Amino acid sequence: MTRRALLAVALVLPLTTTACSAITTEKAAPATSSATPSGSPTRTTAPPTPASAPALTPAQAQAALITDMDLGEPWAPTEGAATWRDGLLKATTKKPDCQKLLDALYSERLFGAGAHVRAATGLDDTWNDAQLHHQVVAVRPADADRTLAWLRTLPKKCGTFTARTGTGVVQNAAVADERLPGIGDARQALRTTLTSVNADGEETTLTLDVAAVRIGDDALLLTDGGLGDVYAEVTQAVAELAAKRLTDVRKQARVEV
Repeated sequence: MTRRALLAVALVLPLTTTACSAITTEKAAPATSSATPSGSPTRTTAPPTPASAPALTPAQAQAALITDMDLGEPWAPTEGAATWRDGLLKATTKKPDCQKLLDALYSERLFGAGAHVRAATGLDDTWNDAQLHHQVVAVRPADADRTLAWLRTLPKKCGTFTARTGTGVVQNAAVADERLPGIGDARQALRTTLTSVNADGEETTLTLDVAAVRIGDDALLLTDGGLGDVYAEVTQAVAELAAKRLTDVRKQARVEV
């Protein structure tokens, strides 16, 4: 097992045990699903929160962000945007929904122009040259749920497609569904891969996981991507941690009113 795989296991284990850990969270209720005639699961969302917390202050939103101290080695505060963002992720395709997804992943404005980013942070994986970005977003629940519903359609609409970079490199792209724990009021995760071959015949694959979770009239957005191994278990575990932290901050904000 690689060091990166060991990290994925280390992140997941505290979420299912009572061991003392910086990233231990309460065990989430399992997501519910029902089988369609084709046998594919249909997600249902948790009931809405009984009362919305007041708008978070900048300090409260900042407190809801994960840090490198939460995750430990090999994560460190980011040193800047990865070169693959402009080189590979900034790409065009003829499929409208797939273009909308690429644009949203590049800009990290997944919830649209009407959403307000309250706080954001970035972390670098110093072992594997991956980057993890985390946002706390203020968004109307109806708008957030429309975005999540749209994301659920993309594994079918954009299962495979081609995209072209600004330098003319053609990439084979794929979008797949990713599972999340039953966190927040509604949630969805996707994995997008962009694979290309350079003039020397060397293959390059960018893997980008995105997880979006609505909690009342706030939401969190996580992206975890890179040119090496990107583990879905890491995204899932960090999403669970981030959801718990945002939930706790919202409860505290309600108490302080």
